[in-house]
Parts: sequence; C-alpha cells; structure tokens
Amino acid sequence: MSSSGLACLKKLAVRLDWRCRATDDARSPLSAFAEETVKPTLGQYLASIRQDRKMSLRQVEEASGKEVSNAYLSQLETGKIVQPSPNVLNTLSEIYAIDYIQLMELAGYLAPSAARKATQRHGRVATFAEHNLTPEEEAELMKYLKFLRMEKPP
Repeated sequence: MSSSGLACLKKLAVRLDWRCRATDDARSPLSAFAEETVKPTLGQYLASIRQDRKMSLRQVEEASGKEVSNAYLSQLETGKIVQPSPNVLNTLSEIYAIDYIQLMELAGYLAPSAARKATQRHGRVATFAEHNLTPEEEAELMKYLKFLRMEKPP
C-alpha cells in the first residue's frame, strides 16, 4: 500500500475511534462531516459487493441463469436503473449471499427499518462491526475501499 494510502487509513481510524468515544449527547467532530455525506445508492452497493466477491458482470449473469443480464447489472451499478424488480433483487441477494430486505430498502420498496434511526450506528461492515457505523460512515468506507482497490496492481 502506498504511503498516501496508509496515511488516509490512519486518518480514517482516528476518525472512527474519535466517533466511537463520543457520548450519545455529545457531537463528535465527524458528525458535521457525516451529515453532509449520503448513504450509498443501490448501484454503488451492488458494485461494491460484486467486486468484493471477485465476480465479473458476465459471471453474475451466468450465476443468475441469465435472469440478470450483464448489461442490466451494469446499468444498475451505474445508476441508470434505480429500482429493479423485487425478483431481480432476490436473485442478486442469493448470488451475493446478502440481505434481501436491505436491497429492498435501498431500491425504495421498503422504508428503512424503524428499529434503527438514520442517525444510529450499525455494524454492517464486518471489519468495523465493533464500531457500529452510521450509514454515512459506511458510505465513506465504501468510497475508500473502492479507492484502495483501484490502486492495487492487477
């Protein structure tokens, strides 16, 4: 990893540690920044998961029995299609072994879970599960992960 990549990772770790130490009623310095960020889109999330599974668009198409074409998946990942059918979401959740309900929420079919407010932190990113990340923090981690993956030699 490059020195600039390590520096970014260290800054992120400091931010996360600072965020985790903040009490519920105290605003951390990261909170103002986090409010300006957005939750990952369905397309960004699907692209991140596919890359994590080291699958090509064509491999997903084959795994779906051609139910989801590589062109359609590409349009989903780039945001040209924002609300695929629940059947497509179910197929992708099975291929990627991810939560179908979360995909339905990201696609706008279901309201986000009432059990967790948008400002509450959660632990969906396994590496940082103990940090109980907010959706904004998760979005930033996904952006950083994408950045790191672009730096890796093939």
